[in-house]
Amino acid sequence: MDLLRFSTAGSVDDGKSTLIGRLLFDTKAIFEDQLDAVRRATRNPASGGVDLSLLTDGLKAEREQGITIDVAYRYFATPRRKFIIADTPGHEQYTRNMATGASTADLAVILVDARAGVLVQSKRHTAIAQLLGIPHLVVAVNKMDLVGYDQGTFEAIRRDFEAFAGRLGARDLTFIPLSALVGDNVVHRSDAMPWYRGPSLLGHLEAVEVAREAADRPFRLPVQLVLRPHQDFRGFAGTIASGAVRVGDEVVALPSGRRSRVRAIHAHGGDRPEAATGQAVALLLEDEIDVSRGDLLAAAAAPPLVTREVEADLVWMSEAPLDPTRPYLVRHTTRATRGRVTEVRYRTDVNTLDRVPARGLGLNEIGRVRLTTAQPLCADPYAEDRATGALVLVDLETNHTVAAGMIRELRPVAGAEAALPGGRVDRAAREASHGHRAGVLWLAGLSGSGKAELARVLEARLFRLGVNAYAVDAASLADPGDPAARAALAARLLVDAGLVAIFALPGPSAADRDRVRRAVGAERFLEIHVATPPELCAPHASGTVAGAEPPPPPAEEPYDPPASPDLALPLHRLGTDEAADQVVALLARREFLKGAAYLGGAGI
Repeated sequence: MDLLRFSTAGSVDDGKSTLIGRLLFDTKAIFEDQLDAVRRATRNPASGGVDLSLLTDGLKAEREQGITIDVAYRYFATPRRKFIIADTPGHEQYTRNMATGASTADLAVILVDARAGVLVQSKRHTAIAQLLGIPHLVVAVNKMDLVGYDQGTFEAIRRDFEAFAGRLGARDLTFIPLSALVGDNVVHRSDAMPWYRGPSLLGHLEAVEVAREAADRPFRLPVQLVLRPHQDFRGFAGTIASGAVRVGDEVVALPSGRRSRVRAIHAHGGDRPEAATGQAVALLLEDEIDVSRGDLLAAAAAPPLVTREVEADLVWMSEAPLDPTRPYLVRHTTRATRGRVTEVRYRTDVNTLDRVPARGLGLNEIGRVRLTTAQPLCADPYAEDRATGALVLVDLETNHTVAAGMIRELRPVAGAEAALPGGRVDRAAREASHGHRAGVLWLAGLSGSGKAELARVLEARLFRLGVNAYAVDAASLADPGDPAARAALAARLLVDAGLVAIFALPGPSAADRDRVRRAVGAERFLEIHVATPPELCAPHASGTVAGAEPPPPPAEEPYDPPASPDLALPLHRLGTDEAADQVVALLARREFLKGAAYLGGAGI
């Protein structure tokens, strides 16, 4: 028998838990001791036997309030199929739990109270189900007994729901009128609604076709671990996410792009000639290629894209709002890597389905974002493959899952490993991990102008903001030799490491500063003039360390003030803290930093 995973969703008091209880009760999937416990917990047994909703609402708070709070999973089987049910909450406060329970479902049952019609939360849950790519939707119009089994009421709800679902692009919609409390059209067809000629809910659940959908997709195996029990066995183990594989098939290992053929398929019970979706296997390849956890084995004829930048729909699940200035852990198949939301494109209004401009996302909100990752992802669009098109974001501090994501668009990386020769991490990957662009802040000023102190304050300020910054002053470059050459070399190395390098050097000539500008690229070089007048400069202060002799003044070298600096700071009038604020604001304007927290520099 195959397996169907389905979830229930809808607004509060639409009867989700009662419906599941009725399914379990009428299919005789409840043990006698479970039924006895529910009878004892029923508040008013004289009113009609047992409260079947208590079969899934097991938390004390759920029974006290009469609502579902957490996802409850139940299992049952009929002669035709096995089922896993996720009973999800209807209350808006627990929408994140609904998204969690529905994330692996093949079918969603959206309940609608026949008396109330289609409510906002019913629309929200339908929108999330559609975003999650659940291929089959059943709209169960519940409590038909309370409206006299009126066909007109059912048809009105059907028209209302079809108009909304049509805008979502929902394709497979089935409408079933029922009464979970009484049992009409749940397991058995009801005589109370002769105008309805369709199947019961269980009849539809047994008949809907889902098994072939994942199996017909191209082969994908996220590698969980490498098995090496002895020198003659090297197997790449994991659960087949989609498609099928046979001995002799050509596969590609991603992101490396190396190809080989399947020599053997090892599974529980021994080797086999082929394996398909959902099976745990270890593949042995004909060639010795480098594959490790987080890599993906895929059909060579139809591989996924390798990318570091995706557009994704996020369902935000955390009470702490999305913070574009912070990195998150991105979990995609078996790979975990740091990533950052570089742009919130819009938020979706679940009532109107309009796209609303937004700079962030709050609890239960849905929006489209751009996401950049430090390591490449081997992904498909979610609409093509739910296994390789899904991801989650995890808070690095709390380890809590904060968002579920569905990849919509990918920007492919040409030659995934071309940017990593010999294992070297390139600048783009470092910038994605750090969450900011790399560059140079050159504080040019006379000796004693205060630039070294400003550099130290800036370094600490940027560090608190999560920016990898490093200050370099004359004392840092104490080697004899050409100071400009050493500065150019240090600047290039620091920028290649993805840092914001802060140089506090006299920069005696414009040619020397241009030498550094050329070394790192003009777009990464910001020239800041610390414009303290000569008469106000402290003598020989630059680079001085407590207890040490001050370095000799560069009096023999002429000083060329910047002709057109990116920023001029009269430090004698501003003060160091105010000057640092202006530099941070400059970095934000030039898009070295991301996020509203940096804009303007105020209050930082």
